[in-house]
Amino acid sequence: MSLIGQKNKRGGFKGGARRNENNRIYANPLPLVFTDPPPSRTKSILSLLGISFGSLENPHCEGILDVATKSVWLTNTAHSMVLWRRGFFGKGNLSRSEPSWLARQINIRRTGGNQMTSEELTARRRAERQQFKQDRAKAIQAAFAEAEVAFETEGRVVKVALSGPSIPSAATWKPSESANPPSIPDQSTTSQDADHPVDEEEPPLEDMEHLQLTFAEAWFLLWTMDCLTILDAQTLETMSIQQIWSAFQSIHLNPMLLFDPRSQPSPKLQLHFDNPFLIHYVAYHHYRSLGWVVKGGIKFCVDYLLYKRGPVFSHAEFAIVLCPVYEDEDDKATSPFELQNASPFSWPWLSTINRVNATLQKTLILTYITIPAKSRISPDVLSSPACLSYYSIREVVIRRFIPARMRD
Repeated sequence: MSLIGQKNKRGGFKGGARRNENNRIYANPLPLVFTDPPPSRTKSILSLLGISFGSLENPHCEGILDVATKSVWLTNTAHSMVLWRRGFFGKGNLSRSEPSWLARQINIRRTGGNQMTSEELTARRRAERQQFKQDRAKAIQAAFAEAEVAFETEGRVVKVALSGPSIPSAATWKPSESANPPSIPDQSTTSQDADHPVDEEEPPLEDMEHLQLTFAEAWFLLWTMDCLTILDAQTLETMSIQQIWSAFQSIHLNPMLLFDPRSQPSPKLQLHFDNPFLIHYVAYHHYRSLGWVVKGGIKFCVDYLLYKRGPVFSHAEFAIVLCPVYEDEDDKATSPFELQNASPFSWPWLSTINRVNATLQKTLILTYITIPAKSRISPDVLSSPACLSYYSIREVVIRRFIPARMRD
């Protein structure tokens, strides 16, 4: 590690050291981890007979159901970090993705920002790009001003070049100290001067952040992984699987109705096959079961983003747009929901979404989810997760046609 640190100072293996550290921290793709006991002669002989002594490590995390935000909150920091580092589940409510609010505050207080978190690195890169655009615009404006002066005084026409020694480029431009965002202190200063120590100790920081899981993520961890326990927000008692299953669907029926999640839905709140929770979970479970890391894609005007390993390793490769399809059109007329993309969308909308994601090097996928018909299947099956087997998924890949690049 010391050798890597020295090479990092010279700029040799900075990226490689970061990748190695991420591979170590995010080595487990799921919260459940299989551990092998220390090898021994007896165990090696029994392993030849198919007998394993491995054990399963289950984190057993706890979350609280929040009806107002339609999510599950994890207030325990240890549980939040386990779910984030083992599969990138949820997001911090005070962060862009990873719950790093407390780490950022401690970094500002103790180190003055020398050891930046991923949130701070992103903010710095954005500030540097903004300063680069401003410096380049000023240089171009100055070049045009010189050309106008030459034309007025000497009468000669000067063709302004947008590249050259006077115009900064992304390859040669270096950020100045003013590129640091206001939230990141200057690395040359610290929060406390070593020559003038502060007598009074600062009060300890309280972690104000919690990990927020969507209903699809929470149900996947609860039903598939069996590593999450959901508590009632009022009584803090453990909710059963049946209560959680009914609550996730009933909350979408009437968002303004703050009912008791532990109680059964009233007869008036009849469950439907086109419940948004079921539609989103079918797609979420489908891609999670294929090994993709599924995150929300509202930033890119889509429903989901698919990462090969996770956000810290690479950008998302695919952008998913959910398109519900009713097996029986009569169910759509009697449905209390207005699902997005259930009706035929316009070509300008599709072109806009496709261009946004193609510019960001993401492949757009239209995921068609067929909703079972009530006339064929009884709505009583919605009382259990067995109803998920009646849904089907079809995928259509959309690509931009660029004549200059696709002549072959």
